[in-house]
Amino acid sequence: MEEQQEVLIRCEQISKKYRGRTVLEDVSFEIRRGEFLSLLGPSGSGKTTILRLLIGIEQPTSGRILKEGKDITAIPPRDRNIGIVFQNYSLFPNMDVYHNIAYALQSRKTDKEEIRRKVREIIEAVGLEEHIYKKPRQLSGGQQQRVAIARTLVLNPDLILFDEPMSALDAEIKLVLRRQLKEIQRKMKITMVYVTHDQEEAFALSDRIMVLNDLHIAQLDTPHNLYHHPADDFVRRFIAEHLDLKVRSIEESIQ
Repeated sequence: MEEQQEVLIRCEQISKKYRGRTVLEDVSFEIRRGEFLSLLGPSGSGKTTILRLLIGIEQPTSGRILKEGKDITAIPPRDRNIGIVFQNYSLFPNMDVYHNIAYALQSRKTDKEEIRRKVREIIEAVGLEEHIYKKPRQLSGGQQQRVAIARTLVLNPDLILFDEPMSALDAEIKLVLRRQLKEIQRKMKITMVYVTHDQEEAFALSDRIMVLNDLHIAQLDTPHNLYHHPADDFVRRFIAEHLDLKVRSIEESIQ
């Protein structure tokens, strides 16, 4: 019998309007502690809006967000203990890897010895030991992304959000980074929510995938169930047909 995971976040009947235009309508879902959940869907389906609501940059027009049973709908981002990694990484160009990671702890006036211990621990966890004194311009795109992840991890968040962090990287680096990201998540048992437009990426990384369409959740399920038991024609076309085309393309290229 499958062990039931603890619920970390529960969104209840979330709706969001911008200037009178509805972008999410009565969306309800749970994020389980320790899982890797991907949000997948066409452009404009509400993926990034959900991230902005979870982090607290935006508030829902209606509905509420609970974290460990507590209503956090109106709580500011700094008090949610939720981290976010953006597409452009937002690293400080004049700081080396160590100080980019240490900055958030320094701004919280953490003890110097504690900062040194935590930063070294996280640098080792994400495999950046040999790059510790390099500036961002001396790093590859994949290495920069690991610094951005480490900078978020060092604050020990309950949840990390990712907004299409690999979209600017080439295919080979993406494959390496996927493995590294999954290893980090498993090692540190951190809950991650990952926005992507790439079906293959979502399937490679996720414990569950939320497929969004037309303001709603079309299906929230395991990769296996999405592929073998799509909830409707949209999910079947968006998931199964895309992946089938990818497989055929790979097969043709090696013949």
